[in-house]
Amino acid sequence: MSAKLKKEIFEWVKTIAFALVLAAVITSVVAPTIVSGESMYPTLKDKDYLFVNKLAYMNKAPKRGDIIVFKTKLVDEASGKNKDLVKRVIGIPGEHIVIKDNKVIINDKVLSEEYLKDVYTDGDIDMIIPNNHIFAMGDNRPNSGDSRQPTLGPINIDEIIGKVMIRMYPFNTLGKVE
Repeated sequence: MSAKLKKEIFEWVKTIAFALVLAAVITSVVAPTIVSGESMYPTLKDKDYLFVNKLAYMNKAPKRGDIIVFKTKLVDEASGKNKDLVKRVIGIPGEHIVIKDNKVIINDKVLSEEYLKDVYTDGDIDMIIPNNHIFAMGDNRPNSGDSRQPTLGPINIDEIIGKVMIRMYPFNTLGKVE
């Protein structure tokens, strides 16, 4: 094998190794996610392609209003795999949440939710959110399976994959998600 060929192979190996290391670093920080369904409409739409910051809650807790992706024990019928859900943080650990008469009340104050568009919040909830848990709901309340349902309930903070940061697709809606 000639020296020129060895050098060329070595350069290719270096380039591939660098690409693999870079990919590993990126995927440990950012996770791509595709929205499935209308539970976060109008903030997010079905098939929106999102980037999730996996390090967002490494040194701080989720706060009210954050849009998060989290693991569940719910099973997707089509794939047979556990579902990851996208929802908005409504309540944080230790807070008293009441949902009645289409209102969300946190610690005896009605929650102002400007991101909702003519949506009512059904449910009958009266609970103290447990330590290390959050209460999460979709923005499209009538069409959202979320913490109001006993099958899901409050979300363990350890199950949070990360905070939704950027919508990458469709391109006409590219940008920060709030």
